[in-house]
Amino acid sequence: MHRRIFAPGVLAASTLLLAIPASAASHSPGAPGIGDPYYPDYGNGGYDVSHYDLRLKYQPGTDELEGTATLLARTTQDLSRFDLDFLLDVSEVRVNGVPASFTASGEHELEITPKSPLDKGTSLTVVVRYRGVPSSKQAYGFTSWHRTPDGGVGANEPEAAWWWFPSNDHPLDKATYDVSVQVPDGSQAISNGTLQSTSSRAGWTRFNWRSNKPQATYLATLAVGRFDITTGTTESGIPVVNAYSKDLGDNDGAARASVERTGEIADWLTGYFGPYPYNALGGYVPNVTTGYALETQTRPFYSPRQFANGSNTSVVVHELAHQWYGDLVSVAGWKDIWINEGFARYAQWLWSEHEDEGTAQELADYVYASHPADDAFWTVKPGDPGPENQFHAAVYDRGALALQALRNEIGDQAFFAVLKGWPQQYAYGNASVADFQRYAEQVSGKPLAALFDTWLFQPSKPGAPAAHEASLARAATAPVQPRSWKKIAATNDVHEH
Repeated sequence: MHRRIFAPGVLAASTLLLAIPASAASHSPGAPGIGDPYYPDYGNGGYDVSHYDLRLKYQPGTDELEGTATLLARTTQDLSRFDLDFLLDVSEVRVNGVPASFTASGEHELEITPKSPLDKGTSLTVVVRYRGVPSSKQAYGFTSWHRTPDGGVGANEPEAAWWWFPSNDHPLDKATYDVSVQVPDGSQAISNGTLQSTSSRAGWTRFNWRSNKPQATYLATLAVGRFDITTGTTESGIPVVNAYSKDLGDNDGAARASVERTGEIADWLTGYFGPYPYNALGGYVPNVTTGYALETQTRPFYSPRQFANGSNTSVVVHELAHQWYGDLVSVAGWKDIWINEGFARYAQWLWSEHEDEGTAQELADYVYASHPADDAFWTVKPGDPGPENQFHAAVYDRGALALQALRNEIGDQAFFAVLKGWPQQYAYGNASVADFQRYAEQVSGKPLAALFDTWLFQPSKPGAPAAHEASLARAATAPVQPRSWKKIAATNDVHEH
């Protein structure tokens, strides 16, 4: 007779395992990053957000923000725990109405452990109560919150949300938004989308904004200050709301002369990119010290420095082009940044043609000739530049060169069909450089792998034969600078944050 001998510890462990339901045993923490190799800790795994409801109160004098964020989401795996990206101080978290435990970890992680594990496919309502001073918070040694003399602004790329609301901070997880902000009477709160209502009580005014189309987290914005607000309607019927800080000084006139043309420029862009994809439009110019602009969805952010040398509609063209290329169709990963920046820069070249200040071909010739073969400009690969070069000038200018080369290769009819069809193909979703190549091949009927490799992925200046075939080489004389170049070059630091 054989007897099985169990050590006491083994027996106890076996009993414990039998006591745990099989479904619970399979639950595991969601990843602290969504899987982007450029930014491994950005975004989170295990769930997908469909809507953010942000109810905020902001005090401009102290930069103190308090809020309640309600996130509607669905789990994409069996979850024991999940993260949100956030920096402010949290006082309470509830998951599906039940208090959850939470802790801060890493540079910007809020780890949330619900009372009971969550099965895959479960609907989630996550409520986070918080407060803090955004300008006092840093991650990785920087801040994306801009303190202004009369308030504050949340706007940056590739991250801005951590300073004012908890989120799954990556373009792969787009959602709709309601942003309700209470500020002292005399201040205004600007955000994305349409202003649904305002109300005043006991010295405070509440502004309720809504974005009803999917929006990436870095494209959500909040600005509180004292603004002069203008309203209007585009020829195509889209309401326009623009806002200008009341203390822009010498830059005020040039800023208005540029941003007030938003409706005209957006209507013009529909001729190249198709119908404007949202129900709101505008721009805002707060009194920040930074120099960049950003394509915050429906209402781009502009630094006053963009207008320090006078009006510049070219930067408005750039940010509005992003409403299709970057906002409507967002990157699948941050390495696909060319899908955003190369196209926004090319829109500036098309505007130059429109303004009779130099054709796209002349601008391409000038860029190509201006950078000798040993220029480090050519070592940056727009199709996968690396996080350190994500906003390098080459992503913009060499990126636009790639589009001119494509235009010359497949002809105007196919090229402009691609420009207009692409935003519809991936509307409100995400796509990669490889997706764009396949789409261009499908529309044009031509193999384009060699062209894309030459202009987007080789760390060297395309040789004379390739340049000649793309009509980009000129005789070995000094390149002629198109009249629009200085205005376009003034936006070269548009995203140097």
